[in-house]
Amino acid sequence: MPTQKLYAGAKLREIRTRLSLTQKDFAQKLGVSLPYLNQMENNNRPVSTTVVLALAQEFGLDVTELSTGDSERLVSDMREALADPVLAETSAPLADLRLTASNAPALARAFLELHRAYRQTHERLASLDEALGRQDVQMQASPWDEVRDFFHYCDNYIDAVDRAAEHFAVQAPDQGGVRATAISALRNKGISVSYSDIEPLRQFDPETGRLQISRYAQPETQTFQLLLQVALLQSDKLLEATLDLARFQTDAARAIAKIGLANYFAGAALMPYATFLDAARETRHDLELLSHRFGASIEQVAHRLSTMQRPGAKGIPFFFVRVDQAGTITKRHSATRLQFARFGGACPLWNVHRAFETPGRFLRQLAETPDGVRYISLARDVSKSGGHYGAPVRRYAISLGCEIRHADALVYADHMDISNPQAFEPIGISCRICERTHCHQRSVPPLERRLTINENARGVLPYEVG
Repeated sequence: MPTQKLYAGAKLREIRTRLSLTQKDFAQKLGVSLPYLNQMENNNRPVSTTVVLALAQEFGLDVTELSTGDSERLVSDMREALADPVLAETSAPLADLRLTASNAPALARAFLELHRAYRQTHERLASLDEALGRQDVQMQASPWDEVRDFFHYCDNYIDAVDRAAEHFAVQAPDQGGVRATAISALRNKGISVSYSDIEPLRQFDPETGRLQISRYAQPETQTFQLLLQVALLQSDKLLEATLDLARFQTDAARAIAKIGLANYFAGAALMPYATFLDAARETRHDLELLSHRFGASIEQVAHRLSTMQRPGAKGIPFFFVRVDQAGTITKRHSATRLQFARFGGACPLWNVHRAFETPGRFLRQLAETPDGVRYISLARDVSKSGGHYGAPVRRYAISLGCEIRHADALVYADHMDISNPQAFEPIGISCRICERTHCHQRSVPPLERRLTINENARGVLPYEVG
């Protein structure tokens, strides 16, 4: 099989800009001519082996960065945006979208921002939002979406915060572990820690220096909340510096992102990168074994596995998603080519929806997306008790998966017929952008296809997809 050529013009330009080098200086350090570098940066030529080696030797670059990044996400997001009814008459070949994502990622993001602003305006009008009558309304992304996209385009890996959390965790003693270290760190700052009969998971009073952790919460949740408070107090300057680089549009987005970074610190301290990566490989990514070893919940372990993208020490690229009982995606991240819809729910054929029917059990699924990529997907329900009688129970389902080429590294792939193409169930991203013409679970027609309606015949759907 011929080797696939590597085109990474945008990434080369990004690296050169980051190093503050001119094209001439960069070409000299890579040992190529200026015209040759110019052609590579404009994707007129593939990146040569000589350049790849020079990037590794001269700059210590993790060369896997050249073949990863935002392109697949941008292509998926642009396809979904172009499937919007307002753009239904506008079609763009997949090759054009990939070219735009590779050569003009800033333009692609600007288009997505414009589409998102339109969608939010449309939603406000549809709901007769009274705020439209005020003059202080601004057309901008919601703070929540802005923060979600920040983590999305960082590959859900924040290097400085991850390493700071890892450094904190290595100080943990054998007895008491990271929880004892967290309590000690808080007490050294004059914070008193108590476990109280309170409904919130965590409640901190800066005036009195009193931190209360809910006695109703599970032990792993209590530890997580202690670490989150450590992040907010001990690593505040680091979090603020990271937020400065992100340049959020609103104070609300920045505030939400700070909580997100503190959560990231807590998860990374509970499961420090190098130790956790070694354990994941040793156990073949057995979520239950990892949960016991690190004192974390199944959901925390699954989420952490989706963040293992440190340059030079990457884990398996996983996708991770959490849905509620209505099918709404409440958490999402993907380091794989599988990208989740930005609006609406997930494909109904995906096993994550069936997890509610079998509480306490892992469901395995072999799946194939319309682009022909095959995955192994693991799903399980997650219940979060309120801690006492009468308190509401929150129920979710989580899914963790990766491309089938990593199956040997997963204990969950054992005894599955991964060599049989018929064993893979066809799934999509969301109905309105799914290309499959024969799907018994389709909820709405695909926006990029013509429909045929026959009043004299009725199949599973009241139309046929052309």
